[in-house]
Amino acid sequence: METLKDKKPDFDPQKKNTMQALAQLVRPRQWVKNSFVFIGLLFTQNLNQHLILKVIIAAVAFCLVSSAVYVMNDFVDRDYDRNHPTKCKRPLASNRVTLSAAGSVFVLFLLGGLLLGWHVSKIAAGILVLYVAQNLAYTKGLKRIVLIDVFIIALGFMMRILMGTWGVGIPPSEWLLLCGFMVALFMGFGKRCSELNELSVDAGLHRPVLERYSPGLLNQLLGITAGGVIFTYSLYTLDSATVALHHTTNLIYSVPFVIYGIFRYLYLIHKGEAGDPSKLVTKDRHLIAVVMLWVLYVLWTLKLHDLLLGVL
Repeated sequence: METLKDKKPDFDPQKKNTMQALAQLVRPRQWVKNSFVFIGLLFTQNLNQHLILKVIIAAVAFCLVSSAVYVMNDFVDRDYDRNHPTKCKRPLASNRVTLSAAGSVFVLFLLGGLLLGWHVSKIAAGILVLYVAQNLAYTKGLKRIVLIDVFIIALGFMMRILMGTWGVGIPPSEWLLLCGFMVALFMGFGKRCSELNELSVDAGLHRPVLERYSPGLLNQLLGITAGGVIFTYSLYTLDSATVALHHTTNLIYSVPFVIYGIFRYLYLIHKGEAGDPSKLVTKDRHLIAVVMLWVLYVLWTLKLHDLLLGVL
């Protein structure tokens, strides 16, 4: 007769650890970056159920493809990550996920994302292909070129905005695209600044391009891009095309929210807490509050709440 001691557990701890490692490999926490896909939806006047569904599918497609890109990057960077104080715990760097398993996840997520993108539109699928090609070029060498490394990352955020505008049939605003690009540059240089401060003399072992940056240069670049975000967003709110589209000049009063968000992020950079922007926007209460207030004000100003009630 089988005793309690002889009875096998209902779950396999090793299998559970493998599933957790695979979940970490695709980095679902980074999906918050794909919220850029929804920016076009926030500023459109042609809101309807079909458009909302298309944007949601486009965002899911970008989440899948971006996860595939993370798997690819982790595969290439696994030796560098082993020299990093925290990234050494990543699944591939710590050998908690086999290369064959990582390859299967890469193919599954990449194909799934591209198929969803094709379902949205041919343009959306094309944007996803360009995103993968851009990241492949980044992984193969562009990440080692000072300044270009951050510009490539910023282009990725610009593609997210294009995915949620051009990819679903919403005409993108040039000022909004430029503003999104400046936001991405600002966050990218902020991340480089935090990495340089955190890793100190070992910075080049983890990310060789950090040897070509200096605290003085990064502080200058942060100041320029911070001003660029505020300037481009302010011009967008005052642009005659924006006023004509939304029939209001009140968007200008959303600028203080943007200014506070930029200043708060700068504060966190100088405190050494801006290593991962995606964590900041989901954990820092000040940033969460100012983003929510900005969204609510924009919705109220553009009277999208009336449209939402009619759509839903």
